[in-house]
Amino acid sequence: MTFHLHLTGQVQGVGFRPFVWQLARSMKLKGTVSNGADGVHIYVNADLQTVRVLTRRIRAEAPALARIQSVKLAEVEPIDFGDFTIVESQAVGQASLLLTPDLALCDACRAEISDPANRRFGYAFTTCTHCGPRYSILRRLPYDRPTTTMAPFGMCADCEREYHDPSNRRFYAQTNSCPNCLVELSLFLASGQCITRDQSNIIQQSIDVLASGRTIAVKGIGGFLLLCDATNADAIHQLRERKHRPTKPLAVLYPNIDQLQQDCFLADDERALLTSPASPIVALDKRPELPSGLVADQIAPGLNQLGVMLPYTPLLALLADAFGKPLVATSGNRSGSPICYTNEQALDQLSAVADLIVTHNRDIVVPQDDSVVRLSPVFRQPIILRRSRGLAPTVMMTDIPHSNANVLALGASLKSTFAWQLRGNTYVSQYLGDLESYDTQTSFRATLDHFLTLFDAKPDAVLADQHEGYFSTQLAHELANIWGIPLVSIQHHEAHLAAVLAENKLMEQAEPVLGVIWDGTGYGTDGQIWGGEFIKYQHGGFERVGHFAYFDALLGDKMPREPRLSALSLAFNIPGADELLRPKFTEKEWNLYTKVGVQNKLKTSSVGRLFDAVAALLGLADKVSYEGEAALLLESCAARYVRVNGYTTSQHYLPETLLKAQVPTQAIVAGVVNDLQAGLPVGQIAATFHYTLVQAVAAVARQMGVQQLAFSGGVFQNALLVDWLRYELEPAYQLHFHQQLSPNDECISFGQIAQYTLITTNTVHVKTETAHVLSHSR
Repeated sequence: MTFHLHLTGQVQGVGFRPFVWQLARSMKLKGTVSNGADGVHIYVNADLQTVRVLTRRIRAEAPALARIQSVKLAEVEPIDFGDFTIVESQAVGQASLLLTPDLALCDACRAEISDPANRRFGYAFTTCTHCGPRYSILRRLPYDRPTTTMAPFGMCADCEREYHDPSNRRFYAQTNSCPNCLVELSLFLASGQCITRDQSNIIQQSIDVLASGRTIAVKGIGGFLLLCDATNADAIHQLRERKHRPTKPLAVLYPNIDQLQQDCFLADDERALLTSPASPIVALDKRPELPSGLVADQIAPGLNQLGVMLPYTPLLALLADAFGKPLVATSGNRSGSPICYTNEQALDQLSAVADLIVTHNRDIVVPQDDSVVRLSPVFRQPIILRRSRGLAPTVMMTDIPHSNANVLALGASLKSTFAWQLRGNTYVSQYLGDLESYDTQTSFRATLDHFLTLFDAKPDAVLADQHEGYFSTQLAHELANIWGIPLVSIQHHEAHLAAVLAENKLMEQAEPVLGVIWDGTGYGTDGQIWGGEFIKYQHGGFERVGHFAYFDALLGDKMPREPRLSALSLAFNIPGADELLRPKFTEKEWNLYTKVGVQNKLKTSSVGRLFDAVAALLGLADKVSYEGEAALLLESCAARYVRVNGYTTSQHYLPETLLKAQVPTQAIVAGVVNDLQAGLPVGQIAATFHYTLVQAVAAVARQMGVQQLAFSGGVFQNALLVDWLRYELEPAYQLHFHQQLSPNDECISFGQIAQYTLITTNTVHVKTETAHVLSHSR
């Protein structure tokens, strides 16, 4: 008897075929295993009972990085196999496969590049079946060397032997190479002149430049990184000036975890994140003393935490080890542009930033920034700030109904992603930046085109935000027209809520859930700017049941860049606020902006702008250079107070009762102003403001009579707020946060798909206050 097992999920690029080969041989079975466009295929000669044992063992013993979604077993026409072998992959059938993310340098490969007796000593592209690039080098499916950018590199005799040796961890490692069949480094001056291709010379010259206080650009897995000495204030200042990034936090690359934990407090769960195959940047509390000499105030001005990472590629490990001190490691791009990922882009765009540029000749197909994660200090709630290298693009879970739908969602504008529900799998792209520049829009299109090529499919419907001014919405109209398919518009904050509901498997439960959706901006169905929303979900329907009271949205995109405008909007009519506000403006600005406020018709309920207002009133930020800066400074200020005093305050700025679940925004600001006038410490006021927001959630939840609360929106990147919500509201309420996705607008595309399934499925009755525009393409 011959049986066919078809396995789907994340089963390529994780050593799955060698694992099956070894397992089958240990069971004395004969047959084959191969990759296909739709997963892994196993043919085996055995009786049914033996095949079932094989299936159970595959599920139980699969490689750590594998994620098996399904195993289909069928008897087929008998085939007489002489042995069990790995056979050449067949690119037949419809592509239906979870894409394996890029994997960080494993311990075994790191040991080899550090061992003078090993033939890969100092080799910058050492990989095995457990580590190395995957998603970023994939041109087509299935995942095999000929379908990746490793195709041009032939293997030497030694690598070939490893590749075919079942006892070797490089057995069928598609990225395998060594100094005898090397991926080649090149070192360029900023002028574009290539000065050497000798690897050891490149490492040494790079270290010399870093030690002299200058900057180098280095090609990583997902694109170029800019490196400079993190202990040299002048070097950091120069990098900031060249990159036009005056205050935004910079990530720090430590050579090893021992040096890192001398500068930062490191818990076991944070260590696990840093050393995981994803190897993201992790936000850690810095210690009072920094033995490395790190210039923390220049790296993360005004903040309590540092974003730190460990070397996740052999090249970064070689550089970090040789330098011996922490390095600033920030995305290789011009401010506001996507990360450079081709050698040509780097030589063109980074020559004004970097003094040396280190390239190599293995192409990157899919550019990606580094992922960024933090954990809340008390409850250890994971919060993904940016989901990219190591985490994207596959999403495992969820309880989205209608899982066989084929639908493409193009997300929002800030923190853009797209999502595709296809053949039972869900893909959410890596973070693709803010779609306000032509370069970012071009990158968004290119990544989408790559997905369309990988899966050789087009969607049956395309989804977009209701804001017609977004590039993503305009692109959705364009694609719907080209493909002749329907376009469905999804309200921004409903998409946020749908995303967190689907992640927590709450979409099909009968019990009501109160969505608490707070962010900076989202187009509301009443034509105003929403951002402080309470949305009730039940029986597949969404109903906006409350919100923060509207206030004037002043001067368009200028308002989020200047927190003083939010302070002016909210505090202008509060007695005694003039003395706080006037010094923030020139006389000309004051006269102009106060007149604008009188004539203004556009309103907002944004909690993001409320954070801005409070931060400005407390003197933390009148103008900002990056999105969310004022909120981060306010959180840091409050966190310092809470660290000393605990979650003990009983003071807040709310009235005793809320009318119709409307939070009185101006009353909150009035409380802040009164406390400032009373001379209370700024940290105490910042903490009281956070506690006020917690009490606002509690008050609305009581009014709605719900026990389940779900949180989404960029405001919930605030770890102090997340912890305080859990501290105050659990266990009386069940709180649900994002698990695999960021609460910011990166989750919108996934939420659009989750919301669409509710619109189209017949299993639930959809009742929604906000209209969903379902139209054929224009």
